[in-house]
Amino acid sequence: MKKRIVEGIEIEASTGNVFADLKLADADKLKIKSGLTIEIAKAIRERGLTQEEAARRMGLTQPKVSALLRGEFSNFSERKLMDCLNRLGYDIEIRVHATQAPVGHLTLTHA
Repeated sequence: MKKRIVEGIEIEASTGNVFADLKLADADKLKIKSGLTIEIAKAIRERGLTQEEAARRMGLTQPKVSALLRGEFSNFSERKLMDCLNRLGYDIEIRVHATQAPVGHLTLTHA
């Protein structure tokens, strides 16, 4: 990451993935899971669902929905989060393509 000094303060530019910036293991997966969680929260809000209604639609308990909306997604797999979005009326497309990098990465894009 690039560093620069602004008014005597060292500033480090982000990679675009806060989990990678914090040097957490599985940073790409954490970014995907957080992005899916954000989309779930948006879907619940846009549909005007209560946590109980959202829980029924997603096949979860209300306390699990509450935890998810507080950003506690570590107990959810990427697949379960995608299933929740499907149950809230969202399609998910997965696109695979070759990269020039030695190792590819995961990316979440929004329509």
